[in-house]
Amino acid sequence: MSDIQIEQTTSEIEAIHEEHADAHAGHPSPKEYVRIFLILAAITTGEVALYYLRDGLGGWFIPMLFGLAFTKFALVVLWFMHLRFDDRRFSRFFLMGLALAATLYLVVLISFRVFLR
Repeated sequence: MSDIQIEQTTSEIEAIHEEHADAHAGHPSPKEYVRIFLILAAITTGEVALYYLRDGLGGWFIPMLFGLAFTKFALVVLWFMHLRFDDRRFSRFFLMGLALAATLYLVVLISFRVFLR
């Protein structure tokens, strides 16, 4: 190989490397993953504590568990599935699938007359 070809190949590799580095520049660092893990562990601890305190919560027990579960779901989807950092189209596809699954679940519950009991 001549020096010109080597320089051209090297510059092409550097361009590809920069392109990939730019694509992943907004992703979280390992430190941020650990922080999210600790937040998820704290929320899970809160859920377990709520279970043991459920008698004193009255009608707030289930709504509080749903709120904590939704918060954990959102954190996992946004950070560990990278939807917060990727193209908006991925988020839309995910939300469409989630809405379709929720609709199907609701239709099945209605067909079994769960809400009439």
